[in-house]
Amino acid sequence: MTSTDVTRRAEGPEPGGYAAARLRLLTEGARSGPPRRRALAELTDAWLAGLFGAATEHRTGVSLVAVGGYGRGELSPRSDLDLLLLHDGRDDKAVAALADRLWYPVWDLGIDLDHSVRTPQQARRTAGEDLKVHLGLLDARHLAGDLGLTAALRTTALADWRNQAPRRLPELRDLCAERAERQGELRFLLEPDLKEARGGLRDATALRAVAASWLADAPREGLADARRRLLDVRDALHLATGRATDRLALQEHDEVAAALGLLDADALLRQVYEAARVISYAGDVTWREVGRVLRARSVRPRLRALMNGARPAAERSPLAEGVVEQDGEVVLARTARPERDPVLPLRAAAAAAQAGLPLSLHAVRRLAATARPLPAPWPAEAREQLVTLLGSGRPTVQVWEALEAEGLVTRLLPDWERVRCRPQRNAVHLWTVDRHLIETAVRAAGFTRRVHRPDLLLVAALLHDIGKGWPGDHSVAGETIARDVATRIGFDRTDAGVLATLVRHHLLLVETATRRDLDDPATVRAVADAVGTEQTLELLHALTEADALATGPAAWSFWRGSLVADLVKRAASVLAGDPPGEPAVAAPTAEQERLAVEAFRTGGPVLALRAQTEPPADPEQDGPAAGTGPEPLGVELLIAVPDQPGVLPAVAGVLALHRLTVRTAELRSVPLPDGVDGSVLLLDWRVAAQYGSLPQAARLRSDLVRALDGTLDIAARLAERDAAHPRRRGVEPPPPRVTVAPAASRLATVIEVRAQDAPGLLFRIGRALEGAGVRVRSAHASTLGANAVDAFYVTRGGGGPLPGEEAASVARGLEESLRG
Repeated sequence: MTSTDVTRRAEGPEPGGYAAARLRLLTEGARSGPPRRRALAELTDAWLAGLFGAATEHRTGVSLVAVGGYGRGELSPRSDLDLLLLHDGRDDKAVAALADRLWYPVWDLGIDLDHSVRTPQQARRTAGEDLKVHLGLLDARHLAGDLGLTAALRTTALADWRNQAPRRLPELRDLCAERAERQGELRFLLEPDLKEARGGLRDATALRAVAASWLADAPREGLADARRRLLDVRDALHLATGRATDRLALQEHDEVAAALGLLDADALLRQVYEAARVISYAGDVTWREVGRVLRARSVRPRLRALMNGARPAAERSPLAEGVVEQDGEVVLARTARPERDPVLPLRAAAAAAQAGLPLSLHAVRRLAATARPLPAPWPAEAREQLVTLLGSGRPTVQVWEALEAEGLVTRLLPDWERVRCRPQRNAVHLWTVDRHLIETAVRAAGFTRRVHRPDLLLVAALLHDIGKGWPGDHSVAGETIARDVATRIGFDRTDAGVLATLVRHHLLLVETATRRDLDDPATVRAVADAVGTEQTLELLHALTEADALATGPAAWSFWRGSLVADLVKRAASVLAGDPPGEPAVAAPTAEQERLAVEAFRTGGPVLALRAQTEPPADPEQDGPAAGTGPEPLGVELLIAVPDQPGVLPAVAGVLALHRLTVRTAELRSVPLPDGVDGSVLLLDWRVAAQYGSLPQAARLRSDLVRALDGTLDIAARLAERDAAHPRRRGVEPPPPRVTVAPAASRLATVIEVRAQDAPGLLFRIGRALEGAGVRVRSAHASTLGANAVDAFYVTRGGGGPLPGEEAASVARGLEESLRG
C-alpha cells in the first residue's frame, strides 16, 4: 500500500479511519525511517485537514498550522502533535467552537496534543516572550484554511528571528548549555535521552535555528545523517515501549537494536554515540562562530570610524611553522602547504593545544583534504608534536575532537577506529573507550614531572585500552597493538617494548594492591618480575593513577592510592636488588595489645572505632578532589576476639545489619604478653556508613556477642529486612564468579570473588568459607561501582595453602552458595 493509498483512506473526519490507517502504517515491516515519518505526517495532515473542512465552511481568516517537530514532518510513532489554530480575531466564538471540533478527536485517539489558538499578533508577541515558541514557529507548515494567513505568519516569524538574532542566539546558546548540564552528554551515557542530552535532537534543531538567522551556520557534512539516525532510533524505541519516550533505557537496547537490524546493543550505542558526536562538534563550531560574529559586530563600527570607513585587517599571530592565531582560533598561515608538509596536522594540533585555542574548522578540513600521509616510521618531529599535543592537559580534548571529526585521527592511528565511540557497560566508567584514553592522557600530563620519560607515559596513556576493540583480554591484545603503533610512530625497539609492557600491565598495580596480601613475598616478586625495571615501574605507577582518575570517582581514592604506593615501594626495593624475605610477624601496637588482653580476660569481643580522613587535596592538582579539603575515608574498626570458629561471618553480618560498608578487612592472630596462654584474633577493618552516622561501639559489641553465641540469627534478620524493603531490580546482573588465583601466594590459597555488591555479601562469603572448613587469614574487599571484587587468603586449620583439588572444591562451593 502506498502512502497515497493510506492518506486517501484516512481522508475525512472519521477518527476510526485514521486510527486504522495509522496502525497499518506503523506495523508495515518494510517501511521505516524517513519514509515512514513522512508517510505518517502526510496521513495526519490529511486527517486534520478533513476535520478542519468538516468543522467550518470558512476558508479565510482562519488556518490550521503544524509547528515544531510536526511542522518539520518528523512524526515518530508516539510523537505528540504541535498545532496552532491561527485566526484573524473577527469571530472568537466561532474559532473556539472550531478548536473543540479539532482537538477532541485527537484526544479521543489518545494522541498527545500541544495546541494553541492565537491571532498573528498574539503569536508574534508570545514568540518574542518565549524562545521555545519562536523556535516552533520557524518550522511552521500550513495544513488547512487560509494559506495567506499562514504564509504571513511564517514570513513575520522568520524576519523577527533574523532581526533579533544578536539577542536571541545568546539566549538559545544558554538554553542549550543549561540543558546539557542537566541531561549530560548523549555520546557518553548508557541510558541517554535522545532528545534532551547534549548532542541530541534538541541541539540539532537549535543548529537549524542558527542557520535560519543567517548570522552563522553549522558544519553541514554528516549533520543530516546524524539527525536521521537519532530519529530512527527514537522510532524503534517508541514501537518497542509503546510509549512516547526519548530515554533509551538499558532494558530496551536489545529490542531496539534488533528492530534496526543492528548486530547487538553495543552496535546500537555506537551508532547513537557517532551521531551525537557529529551534532556536538557541529554545535561547538557553530556557537564559536556565533560568538565571533557578535564580537566583530560590536567592535567593527568603532574601528571603521577610527579608520575612516576602511575594513580592518584581521590580526594574525604566528604560533608555529605554518600555523597562526586569528580571531581566537588556530588557522593555517598563508604560506602553509599541507600537501608538502605531512607533519603540519600534528604541528597545528600541538600549537592549538599549547595555546589553549580551538582549531579552525576550515583549517582542519583543509588538512584532512590535502595533507600527505606520514611515512612509516614517523619522522622525529611528528612524534614530538604528538607528545606535545598529549601533554597539553585539558585543551587536548577539544583539539583531538576536531581532528577526529574530520577523520585525521584514524588516518594517523588506524587502530583508533576500533575504539572510537565504543561504549563501556560499566558504571565505574564515565566515558566511551576513545574519550577515556584522551582523559587518561590529560591526567597523565599532570604527572610528567615525576617520571624520567614523559613521552612514554603520555603515549602509554593514549594506548593503554586500545585493545578493547578486539576480542579477548584487552590488555593482551593491547600489548601487541601498542608495540606495532610505537614502532610505526618512530620509537626504537627498547621504547616500544616498554610501551608494550605498560599497556599489558596497566591494571597490575591497582588489582594487586587491592586484592593481594602485600606482606606475602610472592605478591611483590610477581609484580617486580612482570615490570622488569625501576624506570618501567615508575611509569606504570603514574599510568595507574592517571587511568583511575580518568575512569571516574569510584575508581580512585586516597586509600587505593596509598596501597598502590606501598606496593610500588616494595617492588622498587626488589628491583633495586633487595629481595623480600619471609614476612615478619608485625608486633602489635599498644592499642592492639590492650584490646587483645582485654578480649582474653573477658572472653568476649572488644571493639575500638577510630575515624580516618584523607589529607587535604593539593590545590595545584587537577582532579575531582582538588580544593575540597579533607575527604572522609570512613572509620578504622579494631576488634579483638578469642580465637573461635565463625568470627568472619559474625563480624561481617553484624556490620551488614548496621548498614556498614566494609572497604578493607584483615584478620590475624596476635601474640599475647609473656606468661599468658591463648590465642586472640585481631580484625583490623575499615568501614563506612551507608546512610546516616555510625552506630555506637557498644551496640556493635552487644550484637557481636549475640552473633558469636548463636542468639542472634543474622541470616534471618537480613532476610526480614530484605523482605520489608526489597531492593529495586533493574537489569539482571551477571552471575557471581569464584576462582582460585594460581601461584598467588606460597603461604595461603587465594580465592577471588567477583559478584554484584549487595548488603550482607561478605557475611554470605564468610559463612560459606566457614562451612568449607577453611581458615581466612586475610580478606581484601574492593567495590567498583556495583561490582564487588574480593580476595580471601585461606589456609587449612593448621596453616598452609590448600591442595589444588580441595581449593577448586572450596571455590565451586562458594560460587554455588552465592548463586543460590
